[in-house]
Amino acid sequence: MDGLELAVVLGATILVGGVVAQRIRVAAPLVLLVLGAGVGFLPGLGGVRLPSEAVLLLFLPALLYWESLNTSLREIRSNLRTIALLAVGLVFATAAVVAVVAHLLGLTWALSITLGAVLAPTDATAVAAVAARLPRRLITTLRAESLVNDGTALVLYSVAVGAVVSGQDIDVWGAVVRFFASYGFGIAIGLAVGLIVYWVRRYLDNRLLENTLSVLTPFLAYLPAELFGVSGVVSVVTAGLLLTQIGHRVISAHARIQGYGFWQVTSYLLNGALFVLVGLDFHPTLLAVLHDDWVTALALGLGSTAAVIGMRFLWVNTTPYASRLLDRRAGERDRHLHFRERMPIAWAGFRGAVSLAAALGVPRTMSDGSPVHDRDLVIAATFVVILVTLVVEGLTMPVIVRWARLPEDPEEQREEIEAERAALQGALDSLDDVASRLESPEEVREDLRADYGRRLERLRRDAEAAEGDAAAASRAAADAGVTVSAAVIGGTGGSAGEAMAAGADGPDAEEDPIGGAAEDATDGEPDEIQLEREAEQADIALRLALLEAKRTAVDDLRRSRAIDDAVMRRVQGRFDVEELRLAAISEDD
Repeated sequence: MDGLELAVVLGATILVGGVVAQRIRVAAPLVLLVLGAGVGFLPGLGGVRLPSEAVLLLFLPALLYWESLNTSLREIRSNLRTIALLAVGLVFATAAVVAVVAHLLGLTWALSITLGAVLAPTDATAVAAVAARLPRRLITTLRAESLVNDGTALVLYSVAVGAVVSGQDIDVWGAVVRFFASYGFGIAIGLAVGLIVYWVRRYLDNRLLENTLSVLTPFLAYLPAELFGVSGVVSVVTAGLLLTQIGHRVISAHARIQGYGFWQVTSYLLNGALFVLVGLDFHPTLLAVLHDDWVTALALGLGSTAAVIGMRFLWVNTTPYASRLLDRRAGERDRHLHFRERMPIAWAGFRGAVSLAAALGVPRTMSDGSPVHDRDLVIAATFVVILVTLVVEGLTMPVIVRWARLPEDPEEQREEIEAERAALQGALDSLDDVASRLESPEEVREDLRADYGRRLERLRRDAEAAEGDAAAASRAAADAGVTVSAAVIGGTGGSAGEAMAAGADGPDAEEDPIGGAAEDATDGEPDEIQLEREAEQADIALRLALLEAKRTAVDDLRRSRAIDDAVMRRVQGRFDVEELRLAAISEDD
């Protein structure tokens, strides 16, 4: 099938699957997987296979970069030990158990370890889509795990594939050195690329050019790392996390809104295309298995599935007790999760396109030209594991979450209110200096001071009323206008246009002195109209100038870890919408 025809089929399937997923309230990846499997049996589509190199070199960097932009570095620091155990320790443990199962079923040790490395990492896109409604701490842990464990697994995979091709045993000490070097140099390259991108963006003042650089960034981080033989995954994630901390200082509001809109649509299409392609791969995989020993393939697939699910369940429910023995600090004890609360993490071991791409990337021949036996078994087993984990675990995840009785987290709403209070206070503290610099009329200055003062007092009352009450905190945050434009900032769904419309109802638009004054002025004398317009322009100019003080105050909170990165992105997104709205009014006048 031609590339254009395949692109149309993929797009149509993603569209239909998205509509169906909304109607039946099932996670979109599951619907797309099933639709892809069904479409694969249509004439002309039976030979379509997941492009291994395209997934690892095109899809993976872009998706990991987007996920890293929406991951909280503060939460990663708070849960670093848990994430490291899952992203590194669990990967090696899973690979070892799968390798033992595969070897018992007749595969060579080198190919068995290759299969273990293929099946060890969870899928970042599946985790983000299926487990998106979990509390902040759990979803951050799962996201960070899925971001990093790809790097761990791909290092092990490259070592194992080298042993398969050469026909020699794996050099354990060489693999250990390669692992640490891959992580260390991957982090270094990611930091270097992130700093270079930050420096270049300081000199770009065109939002199209800014977002062109944004599109290039994950590949600028991934390709050099791969060329040097280190982890491109770690490099991309490092660059993304670094830019979440410093990038907002050099990115304009126009570029940020445009960029987030682009990345939302792009990531949605890439995610959807991956799951459809995995489904399309079912047909050729099934034919290959039926042609060979399907009983062994099924046994290997089910055995590997049991090993993957069982090892994760065992790991998640044993390592906390080992950590508790090593660290008995009161603060750490308070952070430990109970058995029910750990179950969503234990059940979120979804595998996806990266695993299948790695399986398809296993060479067909060895270095001496002889074929790699049982390669099709590895691909078939991988597909079985992906199918079971996505369908069985994905469909039952809502049940597990309800059974877990996860406690509500009012802290995020409280942090949003605190961010709004800090922003308003920062604006008030800077009001006199900014107004003097702009030579704003005294009346405009005092009106704005009174406006901000009223809102600050309202936020204070709302925060007091919401203390210890998650529902009240949510209402207070909504009244403060801090929940708008989440769609633009990387929340769930939506568009920049919707966020722009929502922004008009934000806290700086509750009492619209600009629009109201314009309407009243139409009934006055010409001189009065001119005075009113001048006052409006002075008010707009002052509000726009004070946005920098608001952003600085919120950034100070984030750097002191008083608020989460996700909270800052949402509040920052509202400021962006406010800036564009005020600028548009100013241009119209």
